[in-house]
Amino acid sequence: MSRRRRIVLILAALFLGLLLVDALGVFDDSPYMEVPHGNHIHYVPRDRNPDVPIGSFPTSPPGPCERITPEGRLVDIPDCRPGS
Repeated sequence: MSRRRRIVLILAALFLGLLLVDALGVFDDSPYMEVPHGNHIHYVPRDRNPDVPIGSFPTSPPGPCERITPEGRLVDIPDCRPGS
């Protein structure tokens, strides 16, 4: 195998590995994840209670001063100022 072909294969493998890691959410720092559920999406916190069904979580993302509890409720963040 030629050196050029080996370099191209290594670069392709690195690129595909990067795509896989990104798809797994390693680079995602948001406090919630989007979970497809039929023809809509639920927004689920990363610390979700596994006993709560996906359908109990909101179908719209939380606002700038809101968060999603592990049980699926949207609550206000105390002392939050939007945009700061």
